[in-house]
Amino acid sequence: MSDRKISSAAVFPDISVKSADNTDVLLGQRQSESSWKMVVVYRGKHCPICTKYLNELENYKQRLADMDVELVAVSADSSEQLNEHKEQLEVSFALYHSLSIEQMQTLGVYISQPRSAKETDHPFAEPALFIINGDGRIQIVDIANAPFSRPDPEILVSGLEFIRDPENDYPIRGTYS
Repeated sequence: MSDRKISSAAVFPDISVKSADNTDVLLGQRQSESSWKMVVVYRGKHCPICTKYLNELENYKQRLADMDVELVAVSADSSEQLNEHKEQLEVSFALYHSLSIEQMQTLGVYISQPRSAKETDHPFAEPALFIINGDGRIQIVDIANAPFSRPDPEILVSGLEFIRDPENDYPIRGTYS
């Protein structure tokens, strides 16, 4: 991994990835009317823990939408790998592919080499999660180096409900330097 670390409160970088239909999409740009966005970086179709996590997130999509938060997920998989993975997924949120090594480094995520060709055929990002606020800044960042180290969806979404409540006036945390 590069020693670059993306900071909370930073503007989310301009990163172009591919949608499921191979259209170019700016990862941090909202594709809906939502004012906030959750970007989930996952390892790829080879990871059963990722499949389980993405399927679990589907259960929170409506709560996120009710808070005006768009949910998407992205991996370094190819279009073909994403299409194969969609057969195991039960999600209605947008899935993106073709995250490059340079883009992973820009995001500051951990990058792993496959253990064998049986696992996958390319370096891949370890899990990460970015919550982008209405100003395009990173409100929350979570970067892990293993597939079983991710935020619990219930705790995450409950926390977002607290943050999104205007009465709480909750700032971006982790900005002291």
